[in-house]
Amino acid sequence: MKKTALVVDDNKNNLMLAKDLLEVAGYEVFEAGDAATGISIARKEIPDIIIMDVRLPDMRGTVAAKILREEK
Repeated sequence: MKKTALVVDDNKNNLMLAKDLLEVAGYEVFEAGDAATGISIARKEIPDIIIMDVRLPDMRGTVAAKILREEK
């Protein structure tokens, strides 16, 4: 089974760079441009790893990560 990753970043260049690096490392990559979308994808896909920007347009990445950790 392929490893999965979620990249959450509102900066398209950072998102594309992280996605490319993870794909080269063998991950199937999901992407989101804001925390709410990232949380939704994480709940549905349960990725092996999540890379999240700290400053997102709708909430801090640390808050989104805390929400996800508390659901585990």
